[in-house]
Amino acid sequence: MQAQFRRGGGGRGGFGFTARTARPKDFDGLFHFCRIIFRNSPEGDGNGWSVDWPRADINLSIRLSELTKLDVSKDATGEPNHLLIHLTDDELFDCPFVMMTEPGGAAFNDQEAAKLRLYLEKGGFLWADDFWGEYAWGWWVGQLRKALPAAEFPIFDVPLDHPIFHTQFEVKKIPQIPSIDFFFGTHRTSERGADSATPHARAIADKKGRVIVLMTHNTDFGDAFEREGDDATYFLNFGPDGYAFGINAVLYALTH
Repeated sequence: MQAQFRRGGGGRGGFGFTARTARPKDFDGLFHFCRIIFRNSPEGDGNGWSVDWPRADINLSIRLSELTKLDVSKDATGEPNHLLIHLTDDELFDCPFVMMTEPGGAAFNDQEAAKLRLYLEKGGFLWADDFWGEYAWGWWVGQLRKALPAAEFPIFDVPLDHPIFHTQFEVKKIPQIPSIDFFFGTHRTSERGADSATPHARAIADKKGRVIVLMTHNTDFGDAFEREGDDATYFLNFGPDGYAFGINAVLYALTH
């Protein structure tokens, strides 16, 4: 499957890239940033899977290659090989780490939910980021529960002493990272006012205690990655915290 995106900047995807889903030959045994393509529901609250794509995927991969010992897959020009995956693609199981952006609008059917559960039970890790307010949270949880029922997989707030906050960098708080446009338009960080005042890092663990779903709510790590080169003030306010947590999350996913 392919989809065309018009050329242009911003946080909604773009840049004239062609969205091609991963094929078996794309995997070379090194790390790939894998992003989930999902259907967006008009009843949800989100702008779709392509928010922050592709620059967030590229930039986080570059920082992983620079700041860790992780072997990141790159093309002949040195740019990271980042991949797009549907939940129903067999290639999903070649990605130990996958990310969804703006999951507050996601819609899962029964097949997608079953594949997501199987992926997570087989050792996969999902990071869902960039959704704001209680409506978006409730919508996302409703979709996630199709795959991971509440009775088996309770959601909990990740405590600051959890290894995910200390895998490589010492992260002492859950940063609230707004989109760059919101920040410069308002000089605030909560995109939905009182409804999103507190950022959360929530999770679901398997029976052995391994986090299999990480959910960063009322914050936008993807923009910290995507927009790192757009403005020095924005980067200094949000980039270091964003990358510290993001690198920790990926390393945790790959080592647990």
